[in-house]
Amino acid sequence: MKNPPAHAAELTLRGLLLGAVITVVFMTANLYMGLKTGVTFSTSIPAAMLSMGVLRLVGNANIFENNIVQTQASAAGTLCNVILVLPGLVLIGHWSDFPYWQTTGLCLIGGLLGIAYSIPLRRALVMGAGLPYPEGTAAAEVLRAGDSSGDAAPRGGLRPLLGAAALAGLVGLSTTGFRVLADGMHATVAAGSALFRFGTGFSLALVGVGYLVGLGACLALLTGVAIAWGVAVPVLTALGSASGEGADAAARAVWSDQVRLIGAGIIAVGALWTVASLARQIAGSMKAAFASARTGGAEIPRQERDLPITWVAGATLGLAALLAGLFWIFASGADLGALHIAVVAVATVFAVMFGFLMAAACGYLAGLLGSSSSPISGIGILTTLVTALLIPLLIGRSAGPEGDRFVIGLALLLAAVVVTTASIANDNLQDLKTGQLVDATPWRQQVALMAGVTVGALVIAPLLSLLYQAYGFAQALPRPGMDPGNALPAPQAALMTQIASGIVHGELPWTMVLVGAALGVVFVVIETLLRRRELSFPALTVGIGIYLPLEVVVTIAIGGVIGWLARRRLRAGPGSDEAEPLARRRGVLIASGFLVGESIVGVLLAAADTLSGRSSSLVLVGPDFAPVATGLGAVVFAAIVLGFQHLVSRAPPA
Repeated sequence: MKNPPAHAAELTLRGLLLGAVITVVFMTANLYMGLKTGVTFSTSIPAAMLSMGVLRLVGNANIFENNIVQTQASAAGTLCNVILVLPGLVLIGHWSDFPYWQTTGLCLIGGLLGIAYSIPLRRALVMGAGLPYPEGTAAAEVLRAGDSSGDAAPRGGLRPLLGAAALAGLVGLSTTGFRVLADGMHATVAAGSALFRFGTGFSLALVGVGYLVGLGACLALLTGVAIAWGVAVPVLTALGSASGEGADAAARAVWSDQVRLIGAGIIAVGALWTVASLARQIAGSMKAAFASARTGGAEIPRQERDLPITWVAGATLGLAALLAGLFWIFASGADLGALHIAVVAVATVFAVMFGFLMAAACGYLAGLLGSSSSPISGIGILTTLVTALLIPLLIGRSAGPEGDRFVIGLALLLAAVVVTTASIANDNLQDLKTGQLVDATPWRQQVALMAGVTVGALVIAPLLSLLYQAYGFAQALPRPGMDPGNALPAPQAALMTQIASGIVHGELPWTMVLVGAALGVVFVVIETLLRRRELSFPALTVGIGIYLPLEVVVTIAIGGVIGWLARRRLRAGPGSDEAEPLARRRGVLIASGFLVGESIVGVLLAAADTLSGRSSSLVLVGPDFAPVATGLGAVVFAAIVLGFQHLVSRAPPA
């Protein structure tokens, strides 16, 4: 079959309408799941699958149009990250609900800034940095495999992808849904008063991510695990820092309250280094964009055309002005006097500049580990740390509870803007990688994501208000007489609020942050030395290995080790030049299928919980079944991992 023509429709009215509907549906599920568990799910791949099914029924669909729909709907999975911070304003009593225009303006401005930042970052990070972008690659494989308009799909690509998706979906339903299989296993071992923790998750999607990102990033992640669980937690528990009922709860409390701050310190240094190391590429990208604007851009191929950089620069200035207005309204309730203008100006400049820094760092992480494994909550913690320190320096020590509440509230508001900006830039760069692989037009994808951000921003405030009024948040119920047992925990927002309050009241363990920053410098030096030998060991990823849960990191590393072992075996065998690319292609399809299956099940489970009004609505067993579920889960996971290793270690038949 012939390839679809270069002018095949991309931006269509039906595609934008379908993308808007998917955005609202997935955003509802994501908000509920995020407030309930602290975890959101990526919507790009489920949106691509849903789009292909719907548009195929309508007829005359093509891979470009499906790509636009998934790009637009991906905003549902990223704009929701604002819940990592924003509910904190309700928790501290600064807001009694989610005011529509302030919440909408924050999400819309932050999201559009993220898109604007991703445009000059595209050439540096998507085209020039050699990053794998695992979820973007997986989405491209899904689109190719399901495309019926041309020969974009690799021959036989649909079968391994759908088979892996069905298997991962079944496992995900059995673990997260029915709970007949455990979603991981772990053990805490005491050596005297020191506690060590070991474990792994059983997520096939994370195995797929590890396979796609490669061994270098996985080794950096495991280094973070070794520091956190092999050194920091044992030392702190031995020194008597543990609190909690039982060894496992004590170890997790030390990691959550103290050791994660070491990871935040490494992330801070690693992010600065990452942006500094990419500065030349980013500057070159912007220079080329301005040069293209002067010549009209006619010489640039369709596949490399972004929105004009002059438009982007003007829009960024306009968004900064709107952001200043948002901060002005927010600060009007505080008695700042002559400092009002200074606070607004500093907050605006900080949000714009620090937002770009975090967008670049998150874009790099999305390319390295994927959007789902990018520590957006770590970016929120880092921003909260900086802002809660900066604001008192500007306005002086707060006077009483009301002054403290304003400082904490403004710190959370700034963190919410930066998190939204970084999340959307993170997501857009992943989408642009998908577009690059399927030969799409960048500027059309950027317009589609603008539509997704706009739709999401318009509905997020009513959805948040609906959930808050229906359930309330832990320690913040909207009405007397509500059952606290049904309240949504909003765990990440509670953590951000706790950190901001700890800084304002002088209770944060700064030693952990400074230790992390010192380690970050050490790992930056190691990264630089290894890079000269053409070896990959990202310092930023070490911090992520400390910050992310143990089970998540170990599961990703399993996928990386599988890919490394498979390549070693293929290169040692006969006909390696032909066998390795074929096996790698099949491995990418299977890994992509793992991501597809688990993502779709995540959407379905979120929908079931949202409709039923309670979490874990599909659970079939009680707590007494947990030991059996752990054993069954380990057996099933090991069998699938060994089967995956077997399939990717030999070339498929011609």
